[in-house]
Amino acid sequence: MASPRRLATAAGVCYLVTHVTSIGALVLYGPVLHDAGYVTGPGADTRVLLGALLEVVLALAIVATAVALYPVVRRHGEGLAAGYVGLRTLEAAVITVGIVSLLAVVALRRHPGPGADQASLLTAGRALVAVHDETFLLGPDFVCGADTAVVAYLLYRSRLVPRSVAVLGLVGGPLIFASAVAELFGLYPQLSGAGALTALPVFAWELALAVRLLTRGFEPPAAGTGAAGAVAAA
Repeated sequence: MASPRRLATAAGVCYLVTHVTSIGALVLYGPVLHDAGYVTGPGADTRVLLGALLEVVLALAIVATAVALYPVVRRHGEGLAAGYVGLRTLEAAVITVGIVSLLAVVALRRHPGPGADQASLLTAGRALVAVHDETFLLGPDFVCGADTAVVAYLLYRSRLVPRSVAVLGLVGGPLIFASAVAELFGLYPQLSGAGALTALPVFAWELALAVRLLTRGFEPPAAGTGAAGAVAAA
């Protein structure tokens, strides 16, 4: 197994990659997400395709964070650690469904097929964008909220990172999950001030965790702490 310091560095880098790629993809997707007539207009296909590429990297980095953390956190709760890997994989899979839906919009605009009229194209294009919007709600909100709470609890209990960092995740995970419930039932839109506000603790958690892992690694375990001592010996 790689040393805990190397695993911490890998996880920190992957967390930073998820931030950069998620924000970049959202910006690049602007034309297809906000132009209801994109599928029948001139389009900005290269921009959308670059956004899709960034989200592919995002999905891979999401899984990589769990893979890097698992060998260390499993010593403090193997079931929860396995659950974290599963949830992160599910989050990446949901994001991938959203990527496919927007790639389908581009394909439909380029090759509408014989006999396709403008009204049917617009309907299909809007439906595919709606699929992407719902995957955004399910993956980065619901599933991310759950997996954040799980790994933050493991890190809090094990003291592998300062508890102040872990508390951000313990607050942010349930908060973004609750926000997703509110968005699901129409209390406010996904991309709204309230939605952005409730996402801030998770954003701060992942950024603080990434910086901590990159600069300091995991906290050294105290002597005689049992399972924690195994981390230092690995």
